[in-house]
Amino acid sequence: MNTTEFVAAAWSTATHAADVLAFIPAAEPDPKGINTDGVVAFFATNIAPILLAVLGVIFIGRASRGEISKVLTSSAIAIVGLAFIAGAATLFFVGDYIIDLIFE
Repeated sequence: MNTTEFVAAAWSTATHAADVLAFIPAAEPDPKGINTDGVVAFFATNIAPILLAVLGVIFIGRASRGEISKVLTSSAIAIVGLAFIAGAATLFFVGDYIIDLIFE
């Protein structure tokens, strides 16, 4: 085998290896963490309206049976619960702002 045949054989083997390596997918980057904004947006747009609709149906059902005091009590509890959820969300954003302010 002379030098040109050896180089030709090595070249074809190298190009074949390069073609095979081109099909191997590159490693995906490691995840950075949980997308909390996406989770909150999902709950706010999909879950919360369904829960509020269920509460509304329960309240209407009780009101039609004449249980107005139970409806008012349940409504007040639901409003207080929503206020606590809104307060928790507010504290989340205020805490994020304070952390950014301190550690900048």
